[in-house]
Amino acid sequence: MNAASVQRVWALTFLLAAWAALLTMGLASILRTAPLPSSGWPEPARPQPVVPPRGAIYAADGTPLALSLLSGDRVYPMGTLAGQVVGYVKGKRDPESGRINTAGELEAGQAGAERAMEGRLARAGDVYLTIDPALQTFAEEALWKGVEASGAEWGTAIVMETKSGRLLAVANAPAFDPGAPRGAPGDDPRLTNYAFERLIEPGSTMKALTAAALLQAGAARMDDVVDAPMRRKVADRTIRDVVHHPSRLSLAQVLAYSSNVGMSTFAERIDARTLTGFHRKLHLYDGDLLPGFRVWAPLYRPPEQVGEVELANLSFGQGLSVTPLHLAAAFNTLANDGVYVPPALVEPVGAPRTERVFRPEVARELRAVLSEFNAPRARLRGYDLGGKTGTAQISTGRGYEDSETYAALYAGFVPASRPRVTVLVVLYRPQTSIFGSKVAAPIFREIAARALAYWGVPPASVRLGSGE
Repeated sequence: MNAASVQRVWALTFLLAAWAALLTMGLASILRTAPLPSSGWPEPARPQPVVPPRGAIYAADGTPLALSLLSGDRVYPMGTLAGQVVGYVKGKRDPESGRINTAGELEAGQAGAERAMEGRLARAGDVYLTIDPALQTFAEEALWKGVEASGAEWGTAIVMETKSGRLLAVANAPAFDPGAPRGAPGDDPRLTNYAFERLIEPGSTMKALTAAALLQAGAARMDDVVDAPMRRKVADRTIRDVVHHPSRLSLAQVLAYSSNVGMSTFAERIDARTLTGFHRKLHLYDGDLLPGFRVWAPLYRPPEQVGEVELANLSFGQGLSVTPLHLAAAFNTLANDGVYVPPALVEPVGAPRTERVFRPEVARELRAVLSEFNAPRARLRGYDLGGKTGTAQISTGRGYEDSETYAALYAGFVPASRPRVTVLVVLYRPQTSIFGSKVAAPIFREIAARALAYWGVPPASVRLGSGE
């Protein structure tokens, strides 16, 4: 062995000895500083649970509406867009379950889809809503402008896809930004989803559904005529009309003039059980209209409590309180050729459980009349639009005689001949006018105009009726 080889051997031996000495010193240090369990070895560190971020909420086209950052903070990139529908979350995430720890569920800071879909979101599952961001924007901008112009306390606008029941837009005013809530939900009325969480009376929009019930039951035809003075007595109640009209009206003219007297007279041709039976088929009594979401239950009388006065009231939209969502879904039945389709807000919708309420020809005849006599402020030159106005007097609890509170409504189809969507607009306590034809119809028209342009539907020659 030469000298170089000897040096390499000694160097390697030295390194091995040094490594062994360091290892011994390190182990001794550990043994001095760490308590030993019975086994004589230190316990390994307990792994911390890894919780995936809370699931995201998206619009139908993938637009993010609610996301979680790595810090755990919840952000709402689109601000006020569908704010009340999305809702918001406030609280600390439990590291094991992924749920939000709050002190009292809704009051503590959860609402909308954030609350309704908590189970899926807590497990990091994403949620896709049926909302179309473009249509939602159109509805919100038109509604906010209309609420401000009318001085209404609040308003809501719903755009429902006719065939599927998808809620393409659910707009509310005032606006709400989930990223900047003020206090608890109970202290911030802007968080209220008025489409789901308020009850209104349908008012004259109900006349279209009553007319459909009469036609379906074979109790009337559109050209049937009844005596229609400007007022009539039913038991101890006086029913009045607002718009002056001829003393005899056909069923079509009753809709054109929105005659309470005429509609209540026609309604005497069917009994309470028949009319309320149609209401039930239209799910106007349904207390679970949108499973998982907070939707108020309607207030109504069972048929055995409906006398002649109550029957008259029901025929033109009094004596029954429903959410705007209930009314939109019921009115959509006329758009869908007589088939009721339930509203849907979460994808995938799948095949809806539908129910035929009216014959196709009944629904089409109603749409033709509502198009011919559409309110002037709901018309759009070159397009076939149709619908029904409503002015709903809000009962004081002792009746309607002393009430000065009204809701203005418009329910319509876009387009009327072959509807693609049903649109409902509600303004609560408008100050400039109580009539839906004045304050709600223009909002419908703006939503319809922007939707048709968005879809690329060109104008065509249509016949515009002369009625109000």
